Amino acid sequence: MAKFPVDAPISKVIITLEALGFKIIRAKEHISMARTNADGTVTPLTLPNHRTIKSTTLRSICTQSGITREDFIAAYEES
Repeated sequence: MAKFPVDAPISKVIITLEALGFKIIRAKEHISMARTNADGTVTPLTLPNHRTIKSTTLRSICTQSGITREDFIAAYEES
């Protein structure tokens, strides 16, 4: 199994999240993203607008947004 990225560049994290269905709503001090689910609900996501994102922050983002570790790593490696 591939390891979770450590100090991932924000640009690659955003590309990965967009591949998983999220769209940027606003980008200032924090980046707000949202995904519309198949049942019509919306999953919001907020991440810090830093140059790199630590692995612990990425794990909590994935947990809160319902993204599995495997799905995130697969999309991250493709981007």
